[in-house]
Amino acid sequence: MNTSLNASRRLADIEAAAKDVVDVLVIGGGVTGAGVALDAASRGLSVVLAEAHDLAFGTSRWSSKLIHGGLRYLANGDVAIAYESAVERGIVMTRTAPHLTRPLPQLIPLYEGVSSALAMTGLYAGDLLRRIVRTPSGLLPRPRRIPAAEALALAPGLKREGLRGGLLSYDGQLIDDARFVIALARTAAGHGARILTKVKAVSLEGDGARLRDTLTGAEFDVRARKVINATGVWAGQLVESVRLRPSRGTHVVLSCTGITGTSLTVPIPGSRNRFVLVLPQVDGRIYVGLTDEPVDGEIPDVPHAPESDVDFLLSVASSVLERPLTRDDVLGAYAGLRPLLDADGASADLSRRHAVRTAANGVITVVGGKFTTYRRMAADAVDATGLTTIPARTKDIPLVGATARERLGRIDAPARLIAKYGTEAAQVAKLDPARLHPDLTIAEVIWAFQHEGALDADDVLHRRSRVGLVPAEANPLVDIVSGYARSNPRNHSRGS
Repeated sequence: MNTSLNASRRLADIEAAAKDVVDVLVIGGGVTGAGVALDAASRGLSVVLAEAHDLAFGTSRWSSKLIHGGLRYLANGDVAIAYESAVERGIVMTRTAPHLTRPLPQLIPLYEGVSSALAMTGLYAGDLLRRIVRTPSGLLPRPRRIPAAEALALAPGLKREGLRGGLLSYDGQLIDDARFVIALARTAAGHGARILTKVKAVSLEGDGARLRDTLTGAEFDVRARKVINATGVWAGQLVESVRLRPSRGTHVVLSCTGITGTSLTVPIPGSRNRFVLVLPQVDGRIYVGLTDEPVDGEIPDVPHAPESDVDFLLSVASSVLERPLTRDDVLGAYAGLRPLLDADGASADLSRRHAVRTAANGVITVVGGKFTTYRRMAADAVDATGLTTIPARTKDIPLVGATARERLGRIDAPARLIAKYGTEAAQVAKLDPARLHPDLTIAEVIWAFQHEGALDADDVLHRRSRVGLVPAEANPLVDIVSGYARSNPRNHSRGS
């Protein structure tokens, strides 16, 4: 099973796609589109996936890097979505991608005058779902109340005055959301899917699409029995009947250390069910997010994180910290747009349910949903094609690099590489170990071009690694990484 993606395979797949009639053409290379490609290919259907930019270029790389168990949905009374999230979290963490996930302790600090009864009830309800779906407590322990001394040990930066303790619970964290999407796409390729990046849909019909190779400008047609639009917030640009209400979720990237070793859940003043999350990362940095603001007008390729969002996040997070956060702590910021279905009410109140709709011309669109529930979204979209009676198999298909969690520690490679590559870490480690950045070696650059579908420096710095989240660190590396793209014998694509 060949899971390697590179420029030479891309060219061969473009040539084949232009000649054949495929069962399913997927437009969009985010977590939903890659999930659809894997689902369809694993059921024996022929698949082409076309992505205008790069894998995980859009909303999928701008997440909070969490695999949610659905606690927020319980708070809003949406038990069905909460249950679905708990099921999917368990599948990802125990079967399909243990290497790309880890348990994340989450602490709600308790201060004088704040009642903990409602929050603890919600945590117990979330843990009940965990037990119902049989996610082991050894992976995600039960929630409990802890004293102030333990809260400070977990989060030394907490404000000490009035601290009465905290509520400690556990959820799932992604090592890297973009790398998860890349693993999905590579696994789909291993099942025969043709993954075409930097190939834009010019026009879309129910029986195919006009596509453009953005590296060369050449256009070609792909004929398909069914077409699935999985372009997220851009779905309405390809299918006019799809009406969305995008919502912006902003995060800031902090340099400060010593604030917390665990995630902090900080209530937003004046709101019962909204929180700001302070999220420690495997690279030692901290992400603080996220906002939920409606967005009007044209959808940009890369959303901008406004200064007002940054100020809001710093202010809420600082409300529980001994030392308030300032702009000097901020290394970068990013924003993603949620593809929410249009409905009455504020964007924060819109349902996170997904929907599969078929337009008059036959194009199937899948929108809404959450990163965690991508697999269910993909299965529903493939079911809607009516091309197969074989049920979805993806809950039992490990992604590239996956193995049982207890085996990961026995891989002969640095822990940092194991967290990113799983069973492939040993192969990566045999390449050039020289570091270009604390989170990027020459070996990883070579691997990205030879096996992960990277075609240029931007793909490496922004999707195969997180270096791009801090522009001051990424910009000096562009020419260096570009040199490896040109020198890679597998990367002589037209236009590169």
